Amino acid sequence: MSTGMVGPGAMNSQLSLQQAQESQTLQQMNSAKATNDTAKIEKGAKQFEAMLLQSWLQQAENSFATVPGAEDDDDNTTGRDQMMSMGVQSLADAMANSGGIGIAKMIATAMERTAEKAENRTQPGAAAAPVGQIR
Repeated sequence: MSTGMVGPGAMNSQLSLQQAQESQTLQQMNSAKATNDTAKIEKGAKQFEAMLLQSWLQQAENSFATVPGAEDDDDNTTGRDQMMSMGVQSLADAMANSGGIGIAKMIATAMERTAEKAENRTQPGAAAAPVGQIR
């Protein structure tokens, strides 16, 4: 009877893959901020939300992976774990692309504001916002 938990080797490879995805997404988000391209900002924000959702869903799946009294055969645990991981990733991507939980929208809005402020600071003769008015 298997515990249904992910082995140390599989867990380390999943963590390193997730860290690589996070680094890539952060780089994309930083480059999107520099260019102020709305489509790139939204794409990066959605990818970030998908990674966050994937992490949460993976933890939930691992928490509920074992059912008391369930019999698992040890031969298929590696393949099953990989398929579950891909399923969780697909679910997280689909959730983020359909609006997710709203984190992507908040991140994109904040990044667009930051990019606009940076752009206004670099433009010579940019008018300052009147006192009490938020840009």
